[in-house]
Amino acid sequence: MIRIPTSEFKERISKLREHMAKNSIDAMLVYGDEYRKENLRYVSNYWPIFERGGLLFGASGEPILLCAPEGEQMAKEMSIWSDVRLVPDFLAVTVPDEIDYPHAKLTNFKKLADELRSKGKLDKLGVIGINDMSESLMKNLRESFKCEVVDANFIIYEMRIKKSENEIACLREAARIAEKGYMAMMAADIIGKTELYAVGIAEGVARQEGAETIIFSVFGSGDRTATIVGRPTEKIIEDGDMIMCSIAVQYQGYVATFEIPYAVGNYSEKTKRVIDVLVEANEVGRPYLKAGVPMKEFVKAIRNHFRKEGLEKYDVYPPLHGSGCAEAESPYPHENTEAVFEAGMTVNTDISLFGLEGGSNRIEEVFVIREDGAETLCPKIQEYCKKWIEGK
Repeated sequence: MIRIPTSEFKERISKLREHMAKNSIDAMLVYGDEYRKENLRYVSNYWPIFERGGLLFGASGEPILLCAPEGEQMAKEMSIWSDVRLVPDFLAVTVPDEIDYPHAKLTNFKKLADELRSKGKLDKLGVIGINDMSESLMKNLRESFKCEVVDANFIIYEMRIKKSENEIACLREAARIAEKGYMAMMAADIIGKTELYAVGIAEGVARQEGAETIIFSVFGSGDRTATIVGRPTEKIIEDGDMIMCSIAVQYQGYVATFEIPYAVGNYSEKTKRVIDVLVEANEVGRPYLKAGVPMKEFVKAIRNHFRKEGLEKYDVYPPLHGSGCAEAESPYPHENTEAVFEAGMTVNTDISLFGLEGGSNRIEEVFVIREDGAETLCPKIQEYCKKWIEGK
């Protein structure tokens, strides 16, 4: 099975401890919940459902996975760490009531802080995911640990930017699954069907192929393609409609997004031109996805192509972002970004035009940056673009 091995999770904690020592941090808490799960998944493999979670560790010893009572068994099933504790602060995110769990063996932040102090100094606690926490949770954390609490997000963001071959393998599988679902939708006759029906084809096949979850399905047809990140609705898909659909599939905590711009039935020349320009921009930009090349060169190549076509006012956001444990993560470059692509980075193109008369759309494709160029994880997009250009 394609997955991140236990040894790699242990290496991540070792690297975090190295950063802790450099930054005089005595202990670290990595927070996550159902909605912002990427950092917690990265260090423990645990992903809560409607509850919160965290991984707490000092300079030595096994990390402690923190969760809430209903998630205890799932935490033990998913987490690579065996020490699982229950804290009341991590109960259901959406429920203001105090929920009674009569059989739960609960601990609290104060006891956990005392346990860490019994093993060493605790003057500074680093928190990864600090911006994802509620104010009340942060207040209790500070009062219980009685030490300096600092934002440590920068440490894990730096670690996540380049991927191991195991991470790339998980992303490749996520991309394969997304591709299977998407191509099934493209092959189906969806004229006369609702947008919800159409996207259901892609999602259903993706689940059958092994998707852990569908992070999102963006969908719009006809005039609704201009929604940029619209959700599918009961709108009926009509002959000639542009189809803007983006499906983000998660596999073992890694997310690949897949999108091909296409139209159904007898579509107009104006719709065809939108797809023409997007496919051409995709070809223009790809050579710049290479280790050692400044990221701004990719962005400028895409935007200059749109300017040449007189369509720059329909170009509403940068055409590239990172890909990994989140659908969009660092890097997220613009035309003045001086940083260069490095081998091992994984990026997701997001080449888009919105608001044109012929419809709106984009191309989303996951790449691995290599020394000699970019390795696509979505070969069907390359095939589609090649055939489109040949058929012009």
